[in-house]
Amino acid sequence: MEKIPVRDIRTTDNQVFGRCSIRRIEDILEGKDLLHALHRHNFFFILAVSQGEGVHEIDFVPFQVSPGSVFFLRPGQVHRLLLKANSSGYLMEFDLEFCGSKDKSVAQRLRKASSKNFCQPEDSRFKKLDSLLLNMFDEHSTRQDGYLDAIKANLEIFCIEYSRQSTNPGPATNSNSLYAQERFEELLELLEDKISQIKNASQYAEMLHLSPYQLNAITKASVGKTVSDLIEEQVILESKRYLLATPNQVKDIAWDLGYEDVSYFIRFFKKHTGLSPDAFRKNFR
Repeated sequence: MEKIPVRDIRTTDNQVFGRCSIRRIEDILEGKDLLHALHRHNFFFILAVSQGEGVHEIDFVPFQVSPGSVFFLRPGQVHRLLLKANSSGYLMEFDLEFCGSKDKSVAQRLRKASSKNFCQPEDSRFKKLDSLLLNMFDEHSTRQDGYLDAIKANLEIFCIEYSRQSTNPGPATNSNSLYAQERFEELLELLEDKISQIKNASQYAEMLHLSPYQLNAITKASVGKTVSDLIEEQVILESKRYLLATPNQVKDIAWDLGYEDVSYFIRFFKKHTGLSPDAFRKNFR
């Protein structure tokens, strides 16, 4: 069965712990339009556009690229990208190991930042983000002593600043809210990784060392949905990814997602989308 194309980080670094790449968009384009077909990454992806235009489709949600656009994708997400030849800015790619996979606070900041795939901050806030990317680009280009540590420090600040981006940034949340937010983000990460094998809400609660009641309370407070709702949404999202990014037959997709009964999978998909898998594939393309 054909898998969704997975792209790797383009880097010449021979780093023992993790990988990182940061490039200027204009250097990548070389005066030509860029078109990337549907694919997924096994790393984090930051795209900050200071000038230019295009369309960035993330998990089948299209976003218009315009000056001041910032995108932050987490591993596993499917996207396609069109950037016009006159675009400029930065493209950064890095894996969790580069940031320090054993550092809980770093992992939490990454989770929080990458849960917001797109923002269009006001000019002053975009300039802060752009300045941090410039610092990282310069460090990566010159590679002076301690450059990797400098990049990591700037990246951590970038994640903090990016996470603040909203119409009304407001003060920091209290400890109870922060705890619930962290557990919710951990659940989303588990759903992304385990959905083909696990579709039981109680099992996710157990992995997070919570009772099913506690986890449901967190998801309802966060997005107004139960854990079961989020499980079903993740199944549908992963189904769409395979339907549109691969030529695989529906029966193979169902099997890969853990459904031995193809008829049940088709009914499930139609219930949640209004279309059969084949009809969805034809209509979307």
